[in-house]
Amino acid sequence: MKIALGQINPTVGDFAGNAAKIIEFSRRAQADGAGLILFPELSVCGYPPRDLVERSSFVQHNRESAEHIAAETLGIAVICGLVTPAQAQSGKSVMNSAALLKDGRVAFLQSKMLLPTYDVFDEMRNFAPGKSQLLFPFCGKQMALTICEDAWNDKHFWNKRLYTFDPVEALVTAGGNFLLNISASPFWLGKRELRRDMLATIARSYKVPVAMVNQVGGNDSLVFDGSSLVFNPAGEVIAQGKSFEEDIIYFDSDRLTGEMHSQIEGEEASAYSALVLGTRDYVRKCGFTKVIVGLSGGIDSALTAAIATDALGPENVIGVGMPGPYSSTGSIDDARALAQNLGICFELLCIGDIFESYKKTLAKVFAGRKEDETEENIQSRARGMLLMALSNKFGAIVLSTGNKSELGVGYCTLYGDMAGGLAIISDVPKTMVYRLSHYVNSRHPVIPQSSLEKPPSAELRPGQMDSDTLPPYEILDAILEDYVEESHTADQIATDRGFDVSLVRRVIRMVERSEYKRQQAAPGLKISEKAFGYGRRFPIAAKSDV
Repeated sequence: MKIALGQINPTVGDFAGNAAKIIEFSRRAQADGAGLILFPELSVCGYPPRDLVERSSFVQHNRESAEHIAAETLGIAVICGLVTPAQAQSGKSVMNSAALLKDGRVAFLQSKMLLPTYDVFDEMRNFAPGKSQLLFPFCGKQMALTICEDAWNDKHFWNKRLYTFDPVEALVTAGGNFLLNISASPFWLGKRELRRDMLATIARSYKVPVAMVNQVGGNDSLVFDGSSLVFNPAGEVIAQGKSFEEDIIYFDSDRLTGEMHSQIEGEEASAYSALVLGTRDYVRKCGFTKVIVGLSGGIDSALTAAIATDALGPENVIGVGMPGPYSSTGSIDDARALAQNLGICFELLCIGDIFESYKKTLAKVFAGRKEDETEENIQSRARGMLLMALSNKFGAIVLSTGNKSELGVGYCTLYGDMAGGLAIISDVPKTMVYRLSHYVNSRHPVIPQSSLEKPPSAELRPGQMDSDTLPPYEILDAILEDYVEESHTADQIATDRGFDVSLVRRVIRMVERSEYKRQQAAPGLKISEKAFGYGRRFPIAAKSDV
């Protein structure tokens, strides 16, 4: 039988829109001769729904949408993800389920058994686990239907497993000879390769074909890459979907042949594509059409503006230069040149008078005290105020421009450069900012060369350089990677990297002291295995053991 994978981009809570996508893709697949089409995890309601599942109206709309999809897809079998009522004694109201819709009704239902509670996942909070799993016959096969995490506990692949039970092993032992997996597996650099290797191992170990359809698109901080895959029993890929865009992929369940759609390769290209997709979906799914970016002439704001332009089109991006008393002429020129190269609107708003007005107002209270970071932060906050005023007036969302390195050590100003509705590059270390900027220019040179070459500076005091406060970014990023993403100790980092342990401890103390800033930051787009945000939960009021 010809089977299709419907790799769609759902929106959480958009039942009408999600159902329309599922129906459209199903009819396309039926017209192309497919007898079955698979859609991602919770595709009816969108993933992750979080506490929305506690609303009875949400669950009701979810059920009604599934019934509507079943009625509108006669002639083709449809597997889609949805929430279903849980047993009262479970303490939860719903389960994360997959339904086989056939002949206008729900012909088979399977609920997710393994509910992840690590990193960005907290499914035990919202769902009751499935108690058992069954096979269902289809096109001469005994189909083993699993939902995302249910396939992530293979003893042949993981050295350390998170769960004692393996749904895949149980289903194959019961006679399953074709594994189906519907997923909402978020992207991070290296995730596609990990996912591919894991599923290939399952196919080889159990000698069964494996088909996985994955969600695509951005929902809040998460970006889903799609990259759906089908494997033969030898673990060879026989069909694959595109990365970072909607797609429909066909394969033959008997001959085990299928379509191979090209995927984006390379770390820079993958990271950039994820950021563009995440930006586009966050802005549009939140109901905005235009964005505002403060342009300093530096590399961070340049990369942010380039991503925004690719995501939304130049006509929907407003660049704002806000020179202060210590801004160089070159920085203003670079900001203007960037805007011209991108084809975006550019506004120039000087903050000199605002800064002087603030200082005059505070002069009596500050009498006898030297100027310090206070005055530097006033400049940053004046810029943040202007950006938010433009946001209010024009109904455009502000994109903050801070990178992961700065956010990690608190080299940023609350209510200043941190102001905004989305922090596009908050999971991009400074060294990768340069790599991505070079990647952008390799496609079409838009970022001024001087922005790439000049030493990083906030330009908040005469002759200021980032290196006055921070170690070189190559060293800082290495320490942050080891500490934030790998949870290594200061001594371990110093020994492994050959760094001075006192420097490592200083950086770690900066990380710990800045937790209060990060918890007030705009949401960012996750592209690393461990990003700041709700996937990294640390207390603010705590004593560091560094």
